Amino acid sequence: MNKRKNVVLFLAVMSAVVLFITGIQLPKEANAAKGNLNLKKLEVDEFFANRDGTFLLREMKKGKTFVYNQQRANQRFAPQSTFKVPNSLIGLQVGAVEDEYDIKYWDGVEREIEAWNRDHTLGSAMRNSVVWYYQAMARDIGEEQMSKWVRNISYGNQDISGGIDQFWLSSSLEISPMEQVGFLEKLYEENLPFDKNVMKTVKRMMIQQEGETFTLYGKTGQGSGIGWYVGFIETDNGSYSFATNIAGTSTDAKAITMDILKKYKLMTGE
Repeated sequence: MNKRKNVVLFLAVMSAVVLFITGIQLPKEANAAKGNLNLKKLEVDEFFANRDGTFLLREMKKGKTFVYNQQRANQRFAPQSTFKVPNSLIGLQVGAVEDEYDIKYWDGVEREIEAWNRDHTLGSAMRNSVVWYYQAMARDIGEEQMSKWVRNISYGNQDISGGIDQFWLSSSLEISPMEQVGFLEKLYEENLPFDKNVMKTVKRMMIQQEGETFTLYGKTGQGSGIGWYVGFIETDNGSYSFATNIAGTSTDAKAITMDILKKYKLMTGE
């Protein structure tokens, strides 16, 4: 009899332990589910009041994409300084620059942005969007190599006929916001035809902000009345590539993007 009572007592204790553990795990599971972003429920119209623009956000693991303004999302525009991302990849791959610390020396010509008027490394040229540095690197890459690699990565319309140091600046090369998101997803996943260390270096140079729960990678671009902000964001609940393109400035495009990411809790713990 005592033996049976002990068995009953043991089972009761184990049941209580299971309930206790389950009680601890349920809130975590609920929080995890709550943290998953439902792309179908995104509402971003408020950020484009009286402004022509598009915003795309792709959940890379699931391959699902939210698109605001489908027509503009598929329209091609000059990439402007967002091309510094593929330009960096190509330059590193072909040896036009050795690494992110490779210095190019300022030619002494005063330009409109004060930060450009000094020597720069590849990394600082990316952060400060220094056009003259990337023009010099493009010339070092050369038309043959540049054309080959732009085709290899299927970048936009792949047209570099506008001049080796001008083709991405309101010239012949164009890319749609939808194509930008696809290209950036491949970069994030290191699924482009470049060496792994090259892709890791460029991704590192793109880091713009880090918080407790996220790392934001991005690049601005603007010209001819068009503003871009493109990149990807790593969060505790998933990774997303994004592109914002507006009639306006890159400053506004970036601000819109940041506001949307904050609204949907992709940027928390800043």
